[in-house]
Amino acid sequence: MDKRYEVYALADRHFYDTPDRLSGEGQEAAPLFETARRPVPAGWDAARIGDWLTLTPLGPDGDPRPGPAQGWKIHASATRANADAIAAAVWDYCVPRRIPFKFVPGPHLLHLRNTKYAPREGSGKFVTVYPDGEEQLHRVLRELGALLEGFEGPYILTDLRWHDGPLYVRYGAFARSFVVDERGSLVPAVRDGEGRLVPDRRTPSFQVPEWVTLPEFLRPHLQARNTTTVGELPYRIEKALHFSNGGGVYAGTDTRTGRKVVLKEGRPHAGLAADGADAIARLQREKAALERVAGTGVVPEVRDWFELGGHRFLVMDFVEGRPLNSFFAERHPLLAPDPDPDAVAAYTRWALRVHRKVEEAVAAVHARGIVFNDLHVFNIMVAPDEESVFLIDFEAGAPAEERGRQVVAHPGFFAPPDRRGADVDRYALACLRLALFLPVTTLFVVDRGKAAHLAEVIAEQFPDVPRAFLDEAVAEITREVSGRATAVPSSLVEPGDWPYSRDSMVKAILASATPERADRLFPGDIAQFSDGGGLGLAHGAAGVLYALDAAGAERYEEGERWLLARTGPAPAGTPLGLYDGLAGVAYVLERLGHRQRALDLLEGILAERWQRLSSDLHGGLAGLGLVLGHLADTTGERELRHRAAEAARILLRRLAEPPPAPFSSSPSPSSRRRAGLLRGASGPALFLLRQYERTGEPELLEAAGVALRRDLACCVTRENGAVEVDEGWRTLPYLGDGSVGLGLVLDDHLAHAPDPGGEFEAARAGILTAATSRFYAQPGLFQGRAGMILHLSRTTTPGADAERLAGQIAGLGWFAMAYEGQLAFPGHQMMRLSMDLATGTAGCLLALGAALDPASGAHLPFLPPPRQRP
Repeated sequence: MDKRYEVYALADRHFYDTPDRLSGEGQEAAPLFETARRPVPAGWDAARIGDWLTLTPLGPDGDPRPGPAQGWKIHASATRANADAIAAAVWDYCVPRRIPFKFVPGPHLLHLRNTKYAPREGSGKFVTVYPDGEEQLHRVLRELGALLEGFEGPYILTDLRWHDGPLYVRYGAFARSFVVDERGSLVPAVRDGEGRLVPDRRTPSFQVPEWVTLPEFLRPHLQARNTTTVGELPYRIEKALHFSNGGGVYAGTDTRTGRKVVLKEGRPHAGLAADGADAIARLQREKAALERVAGTGVVPEVRDWFELGGHRFLVMDFVEGRPLNSFFAERHPLLAPDPDPDAVAAYTRWALRVHRKVEEAVAAVHARGIVFNDLHVFNIMVAPDEESVFLIDFEAGAPAEERGRQVVAHPGFFAPPDRRGADVDRYALACLRLALFLPVTTLFVVDRGKAAHLAEVIAEQFPDVPRAFLDEAVAEITREVSGRATAVPSSLVEPGDWPYSRDSMVKAILASATPERADRLFPGDIAQFSDGGGLGLAHGAAGVLYALDAAGAERYEEGERWLLARTGPAPAGTPLGLYDGLAGVAYVLERLGHRQRALDLLEGILAERWQRLSSDLHGGLAGLGLVLGHLADTTGERELRHRAAEAARILLRRLAEPPPAPFSSSPSPSSRRRAGLLRGASGPALFLLRQYERTGEPELLEAAGVALRRDLACCVTRENGAVEVDEGWRTLPYLGDGSVGLGLVLDDHLAHAPDPGGEFEAARAGILTAATSRFYAQPGLFQGRAGMILHLSRTTTPGADAERLAGQIAGLGWFAMAYEGQLAFPGHQMMRLSMDLATGTAGCLLALGAALDPASGAHLPFLPPPRQRP
């Protein structure tokens, strides 16, 4: 699970949204601190920017007074109890001295910044003060530090602490500026000692840029920071197992006994749960719960409890085995096109046995008066003998007599608020019954009524599962406290029932539109809340408008006006690429008839250092080159044709260089090689093929083949013959970052060039197997079943028949949900619906249009159905 999504699921019950929009239907606005409700001082400007309330002094002309673009900034951390007092002290100090500052204006937003899975680089940051130079920095630290002496707050991991109070310092950007980093991505920037823009690193550890000298008055604080070590502990820490905002989890050895142990860390005031408990309080709960169930044989035994540097550590036995979720990839029988009935029966017996063992373990815990409160497939360890299970991670464990509600949970096992005490575990056990066969129970966060549909699918796919086993699970999941069941949603149109499914998806998409909002038009993935994300092809308005047009829907003119208004000019920091930024917006606007705006956007892109972009299709030169070449063809602009040719020459030079190590084997994340259509070499191959079609230059076709072989070198063949991209810890079949995207471009390459060694044909056959599995974990276009549908609808690979395609279309219906009574699909992580192209309903609409209405010509940009090679 990607824990970032949980925060974005709080503000709206249907869609991902920013946490500052917690005032939903019928709710009052989220409360603000008293300080945030103060009148704006005369001569100052105040603005809400994301999670922050920013206050800036104005100059004599009434405009914001210019200040340094970068330097040493001061952060103050806070707890919910003292935050308003700290904000008031900073306000009262900074306003008369005309020092710009910002702070988080409400208690709920502060809580979200410090939750267990909030980004660690933002942990603890409540106030930011922007001093003008080192002299003022030192004065503010001394004076404001004295005013805030004795106040507590979470430790800010990116910064250096000033004495023992809540103030911290870090060197970084004050004003927003951006640069293309070594991966070719647009990131926040500062200027180095030679005036060049370089990335503003924001990793969760204190770092001083190499061109910056640490002020002398900060040196004692750096020395103090480095004095706390683990050298005197009787434990040898050997491996970090996990990090969260609340602390780390480490595997180690007790040097006194040789016993393998786990050390779990708790940071004060950080890693907050829904009830406000910090990581230390939750660690204390875990210790108390484990001690109460000690000796049951189904939990790790507690071995130690100590403090180091203000952090608490719980030491437990290391449990041998693997988490239950790790068995799915290697054992689940539906991860194949034609599951062997014997394998299905064997898996069924195994899953039923495991569930029985988990029920017995939970019963043993309940017998000691403890509710686990966080049962899910990551917290169930299966022993090497596969006959025993252990329950781990009891930080949410609580006495049964308290009958408390769940405060920490995996979304796929998250009990509704009516469940209390042992009923929370019973709900999770019911979800586990279904998740062992179809691990998509996160859908219940959107609608618990979906349980009945999933049970029907399981009964069809796993005929040996006892019907009572499923029916009891559905009854428990949909049960209300009163004993009534939740309403099962009315039947939706089936995805394959075209054109009715098209019309229903279009209605759902348009019903979700919010043209009154400036940050996004259609709800989609959380990426749309990053710079420019609400505009682009993958997650923004451009992608949805493209899908609507490609699938033959009527024009949504209000949506086009929204996109035109938001790109005249485009917001600063908007990426430049095809799927992440302005090149994709230009392509869609030109398609919809807004040619001049498209040309204006390309002019702005070409004024940047676009040649330094990464090579890939998503945000790099391949995607930009495709758009430049396309608009050169449609407009006759010679300058665009020259720039497309320049992009091709750059890619040719890069392909002539030795490739970096594959993603699966490189020790350095910054140097490893990705594979696939969006971020691998298949994207450059696609661009070079289109340039070859345009110019006939044989070196372009040859280089496209080189690029495709680079991606093939990152693939493996699974036991069932499926060719998938190998990322070291998993293999991927998907259209975006997996082998199916590579297969799209292989089809196009084979339309132009022979394959004398049969390398590409063999790969295509393996990719076809990867695209015809019975189960995929998500419905989306780039990371789910819709991508398989799109590939099967266009591929020329032998064996890609109508029956295989129909099976995938029917399987898409497993994920079908209702929005305003119409057909919609959940987005990435499946905790909320999505309407975007990459993860949601628009992508499913495009794929189904390509499969069920070939005359519509629906396809991904620059990937129409391949022609047959003469």
